[in-house]
Amino acid sequence: MSAAALPFRQSIAGCLEPAIGRHGLAEASLDAMIARGAPEIARLAGEFDSASLPLLRIAEETADVVAAVAAFETISEGAATIVFFGTGGSSLGGEALAQLGGWNIPGTAAPDQKRRPRTRFYDNLDADTLARSLAEIDLSSTRFVVTSKSGNTTETLVQTIAALAACRAAGLEARLPRLFLGITEPAIAGRKNGLRALLSAHSIPMLDHPIGIGGRFSALTVVGLLPALARGLDPTLLRAGARAVVDQLRLARSPGEVPALAGAATALALAAERHTRVQVMMPYANRLGRLAHWWVQLWAESLGKAGHGTTPLAALGPLDQHSQLQLFMDGPREHLVTVLRFATRGTGPRLDPALASAAGFPEMAGRHAGDLVDAQAHAVPEALARAGRPVRTFDLDRLDEACMGALMMHFMLETIIAGRMLGIDPFDQPAVELAKQLTRERLLKSP
Repeated sequence: MSAAALPFRQSIAGCLEPAIGRHGLAEASLDAMIARGAPEIARLAGEFDSASLPLLRIAEETADVVAAVAAFETISEGAATIVFFGTGGSSLGGEALAQLGGWNIPGTAAPDQKRRPRTRFYDNLDADTLARSLAEIDLSSTRFVVTSKSGNTTETLVQTIAALAACRAAGLEARLPRLFLGITEPAIAGRKNGLRALLSAHSIPMLDHPIGIGGRFSALTVVGLLPALARGLDPTLLRAGARAVVDQLRLARSPGEVPALAGAATALALAAERHTRVQVMMPYANRLGRLAHWWVQLWAESLGKAGHGTTPLAALGPLDQHSQLQLFMDGPREHLVTVLRFATRGTGPRLDPALASAAGFPEMAGRHAGDLVDAQAHAVPEALARAGRPVRTFDLDRLDEACMGALMMHFMLETIIAGRMLGIDPFDQPAVELAKQLTRERLLKSP
């Protein structure tokens, strides 16, 4: 199997000297970095064979999909709204998948989606928002899906405790097992899990969060499957796309054929040789907007350790052509821009020729709105290259579950490979633990 079998095509040509001149990488430098990463491909293939890295096997699982479908059918019965509580990796992956299904994009709900419960994510703890929402929402027709891998995420516990109290005050205590669903690690001897203890005390059902897959890598587990199901997406297709990427890595004839290694090697070589310290993710589709934000956490929290890492930045085309492109084109030479695009020509409203001419826009007369977006998605990478700015492109065959699953697995593998090439553990986050500890200490000391 080759990279052509994947539902996207990655190009790093815009990062090399032949395309952007002296500010690009010499092909020999990139080849050397890919050779340096070759052992990581063999390592991942070995971890697949031994099943020692659960992420690589998640696409083959079926029992958790069956459990997720059953749990969703139960929790959504009689529901008008499904609220997802969780933060960071417990929310961003699910948001990215839900947005593929039209969440948070005006006017995109298909007829069958309109018959489904509304979907809301409360991913950032804000006292005013939480208070107003719990006071105004119809609690009897609302369902709450609460996700915390450790069960000790303070923000999520606050949200859950407040929602439980609000339901009890509304006389719904007897219905709590039908109104709430938890996702957290299974009980482990000697390990505290506040969420599991809290939900168990109220006989609230729970799905097991995989022990060996951390939050920011959990988008293709039940953590992401529930939001995907809420928007009518097919989880088996998500998994199929992810499996295609894993299979491609395992069956590649040489490390150079693995897109995830090429992406990781390009980013590391540019950082080392051209001081490219900022990586920009810029999709040209509203339905990929939250994917960029999910990727920001994935890259930042996995690689920002021991003085390593580059700063990830989420952008959205065409919007951020008008807010950030000036910086990328003419600011410090420290940005690597990744553009995600798919064919939009001939899509969207067709512009009336007379109105387009009256607006002094004859080149769009009789054309479709998607024609402009398609032109921009190709013109911006070309402009960046002409300015000597490194740019990577992904051309997507389509925007569907299989493509999203493949993209997510690609970026997770790319991040893992980059971290291991830097000699760091891409799966932990030691620095943020201090802030958590100090937060708790401050609460204990305050009146």
